[in-house]
Amino acid sequence: MDFLLLLGGLLLLALGGEALVRGAVQLAERMGVSPLLIGLTLVGFGTSTPELVTSIQAALIDSPGIAVGNVVGSNIANILLILGLAALISPVRVGSTALRRDGVLVLATAVAFTLVGWTLSLDRLVGLAFFAGLVAYLVYAWRTERSGAVGHPAAYEKAQAYEGTHPTLHASGAAAPGAGAGALLLALGMALGGLALVVFGGRLLVDGAVAIARDFGIEETVIGLTIVAVGTSMPELVTSLVAAARRQSDVALGNILGSNIYNILGILGLTALIAPTEVPAQIASFDSLVMVAVSAALLLFAWTGLRVGRREGGALLAGYLLYVWWIWPA
Repeated sequence: MDFLLLLGGLLLLALGGEALVRGAVQLAERMGVSPLLIGLTLVGFGTSTPELVTSIQAALIDSPGIAVGNVVGSNIANILLILGLAALISPVRVGSTALRRDGVLVLATAVAFTLVGWTLSLDRLVGLAFFAGLVAYLVYAWRTERSGAVGHPAAYEKAQAYEGTHPTLHASGAAAPGAGAGALLLALGMALGGLALVVFGGRLLVDGAVAIARDFGIEETVIGLTIVAVGTSMPELVTSLVAAARRQSDVALGNILGSNIYNILGILGLTALIAPTEVPAQIASFDSLVMVAVSAALLLFAWTGLRVGRREGGALLAGYLLYVWWIWPA
C-alpha cells in the first residue's frame, strides 16, 4: 500500500503538472502575455511544481529529510543521472558562453545552500534571499533574450526543452489575446484542476515516502535524496532525453542547469518562506558537498569547451550508482 501511495502520487504529480502548465500557458496567451515571459515564468517554473509541492508538503509535516533531500537529490540526479543518460544518446557539448555563465550560477547556488546548511536552518530570511535571487535571474534572462545577445540563458533553454516535448503547447506560436470567456474559463479550469492534482499527488507521495521509511527502517533523508528526488525529476529526465535524441545538446544541458537553479532558488526559497525547516545533518555534512562537487565538475567541462561524450556519460551514471550505494543503508 505504501508503494502504491508513492507511485500514485508520482502519477498525479506528472498529470497535474502538465495540466497546470498547459492551462496556465493558455490562460496567459489569451490575456496577451508575451511568449518569452510565458516561457521564462509559467513554463520554466511550472515544470518544477512536482518538486515544489513535494518539498512544501514535507516541510509542513516536519519531514525535512524529504523536503530538503528532494531538492538536493534532484540536483545531483540532474547532473549525474540525467546528463549521463543524455550523453549516452548523443554527446553533449558544453562550450557556449551562456552555458558557462549559467554553470557559474549553478555552482554559486550550490555553494550558497551548503553554507546555509551548516547553520542547519532554512528560515524565512534565507527563503526570501533565495527567491529574490531567482527573480533577479529571470529578469536577467528576460533582458538577455530581448536584447538578442548571443547564447540563450538556461532558463530559456529549460522552457524550450519542455516545449520540445509538447509541440502543441504553443500551437499558434504567439499570444492570442481577446479570446472569449468560454476559452478563458476552460484554461482557468485546466490550470486549477492541474494544481489540485499536483497538491493531492504531492501529499500521497510524501505520505508514501514517510511510511516506506518507517516500515523499512530507512532514514527519511535517504528516501528523499533518492526515490522522491528521481520521481519528481521525471519531467527533466524526459525533456532532456528527447532533446538529446534530437541532437539539441545545448537545450538538453540548459534544461538541467535551469532546473538546478530553479530548485535551489525557487523550490527551497518558497519552501522556506511557507514552512521554515532545518537542513538534516547528513545533507549538510555530505550530500550538499556532493552537489557542489558535481556542479564544479560540470562547470569545468563548460569552461574548457569539452564535451560530455558517451564515455563521460557512462562515468556520470557510474558516479550516480556509487552515490546511491554509498548513502543507502546496508
